[in-house]
Amino acid sequence: MESTLDYTQAFEELQQIVSDIEQGEITVDELSDKVKRAAELIRICRNRLTTTEEDVNKIIKELDAAGRDPFHED
Repeated sequence: MESTLDYTQAFEELQQIVSDIEQGEITVDELSDKVKRAAELIRICRNRLTTTEEDVNKIIKELDAAGRDPFHED
């Protein structure tokens, strides 16, 4: 399932887990599994953010190489 989650889905699920824990809606028996799942979701989010950052930096470098300032139009 994790490979099909996008950043938004992973982040929303993570928020729900945190909310459930904060509100005391998770039993001690469920806590370990929820924390493990939260760690997986954090990894998914970090990987997606890293990939996005790399993609954006690559695009900016390509624009710079073409002699264009990507943040200022002439």
